[in-house]
Amino acid sequence: MGNAKKIKVLVAKPGLDGHDRGAKVVARALSEAGMEVIYTGLKQTPAMIASAAAQEDVDVVGLSILSGAHNEILPEIVKELEKAGMEKTMVLAGGIIPGDDATELKAKGISEVFPPGTALKSIVEYIQERIS
Repeated sequence: MGNAKKIKVLVAKPGLDGHDRGAKVVARALSEAGMEVIYTGLKQTPAMIASAAAQEDVDVVGLSILSGAHNEILPEIVKELEKAGMEKTMVLAGGIIPGDDATELKAKGISEVFPPGTALKSIVEYIQERIS
């Protein structure tokens, strides 16, 4: 990578779901791949996530959601990012999201949805190939 700017990723757990093991595993994999990772912790609101993304000037926002509220909360995060001037920020989602919902979320601004069991390497490569 030389002296290229590190890719900055904000990993967040929106909503009320209290399980963050997957988010932490992904955060570590991204960090080990040379990315700068900011983990916001549990129970983040869309406004909190957008504010943190703007403050940290991140390239990517990675959202982990298992609660079933993805159709409501993820598009709200995209709107909050737009309000914060972060409309060019790549937004990724992972967790328990059925295929039909994933298609709908992509139409609402989520770049990609990674289901449980996705190889960490594919998430890393997805980001590296799109952020330069």
